Amino acid sequence: MSRPRKPVSVPRVGVGVLLLDPPDRVLLTLRKHPPEAGCWSIVGGKVDFLETLTACAIREAREEAGVEVQLIRLLCVTDHVLPAEGQHWVAPAYLGRLVRGEARNCEPDQAEHVRWFALADVPGNLTMTARNAISAYLSQRGAVAAE
Repeated sequence: MSRPRKPVSVPRVGVGVLLLDPPDRVLLTLRKHPPEAGCWSIVGGKVDFLETLTACAIREAREEAGVEVQLIRLLCVTDHVLPAEGQHWVAPAYLGRLVRGEARNCEPDQAEHVRWFALADVPGNLTMTARNAISAYLSQRGAVAAE
């Protein structure tokens, strides 16, 4: 007989990639499982023991969407704290660009859909990390344009 799974009581680290495809399309995945099941997220996932943040971001893009990416810069870090779900993640998000591959749903057990959205037309039900990454990108893009 298996015992009920004990909730994790320490923060975990998950890395995301705001993957852009000119002109200003963003790749999002519709999550099936917590945290924030039923919401659209940027590609990414849990950092493995002894794995660097950047290696994780590149691996997760390949595993989730079947694409090779180049990381451009760190966009933001989200304190992804969801008490109602018993979830606490520290979530750096990188800006990335597609280098090779055609985005597809490589993990149908984890994601309902993987698809491109125009930045001006992203769904309203974004995860906290997706919302923060998109906001950081738009703020930084605006700051660069103003210089």
